[in-house]
Amino acid sequence: MSREHEDSGNDEAAVPVSLRIYSTAFWVFLTLSSALMFPFAFLVWLLTVLFDHKLRVLHQFTCFWASLYTWSNPAWPVTVQGRDMIRPGVPYVMVANHQSLLDILVLFRLFVHFKWVSKIENFRVPFIGWNMTLNRYISLRRGDPASVAEMMNACERTLARGNPIMMFPEGTRSKDGRLRSFKHGAFTLAQRCQVPILMITVEGTGNALPKAGFVLRGRHPIRLRVVGELAPETWPDGSAEKLAEHVRELFKRELGERQDNGLSE
Repeated sequence: MSREHEDSGNDEAAVPVSLRIYSTAFWVFLTLSSALMFPFAFLVWLLTVLFDHKLRVLHQFTCFWASLYTWSNPAWPVTVQGRDMIRPGVPYVMVANHQSLLDILVLFRLFVHFKWVSKIENFRVPFIGWNMTLNRYISLRRGDPASVAEMMNACERTLARGNPIMMFPEGTRSKDGRLRSFKHGAFTLAQRCQVPILMITVEGTGNALPKAGFVLRGRHPIRLRVVGELAPETWPDGSAEKLAEHVRELFKRELGERQDNGLSE
C-alpha cells in the first residue's frame, strides 16, 4: 500500500483548511449542478423513452453529467484505457474494484451502455437518485434476502434484454485500498445467463477520496482500465463462489502490477 493511501486514513482533523474549503466547494458544485442537470435528464427521458427501450440516450447523457465532475477538476486527471475492448451490444456482467465514491463517476467515463446495480439508499438522493430511477438502474437493500432475490431476477431480465450490468463484487468500498473478498452475486448471474464477465480496474480514487469522510485529498492521477472479458468457456468448473475467487485472483494480479507507482495497494 502506498504511503499516500496510508496517510489518507489519518484523522479528518489533520486535513488542511485549504482542502476543506476545496472539498466544500466541490460538494456544493455537485449539489447545485445536479439540481440543474436533472430537468435536462427528465427531458431526454421524455423525448426518447417511447423508442429507446434500453434508454441508451439517457444513459449517455448520464455519462456526460457524471463526467463533468472529473473533467472540471484538474486534481483528478483520469486516464481511460481499453475502452475499445468492449464489444457493442454484448450483455456483459461488468465487475470493477471499489475504493471510493469517485469510482462511480470514473466508471461513467467509459461512455458505454450498462445498468448499475446500487444500494437502495442511492436512489433516494434528490436529483441523482431520481435520475437513477429514470435509467432503470437496479436497486438492492443490503441484508434483505427478498431484496437480493428481486435484484437477481431484475438483473437476469436486464441481461436477457441485451443490457450489460455493472456491479462492485466487493459489495462496499475498501478502507485501505486492498481488494476485499468478492460476493458471488455477479458470478451467479453470469453463470445463470451464460454471459461474459468484463473486468475493469480503477486505481487512484482511494487516495483522492478515501472511504472515511468527504474531504478530497488533493491531486491524484486516476486510471480506469478495461482488462478484458472472460467468456463462459474459460471459467473454472464449479460454483459461483469458485468463479468469484478465480476472478478476484485475476484482479489481484492486475492491480499488483502497479503496487510500486502509488496508484494501487
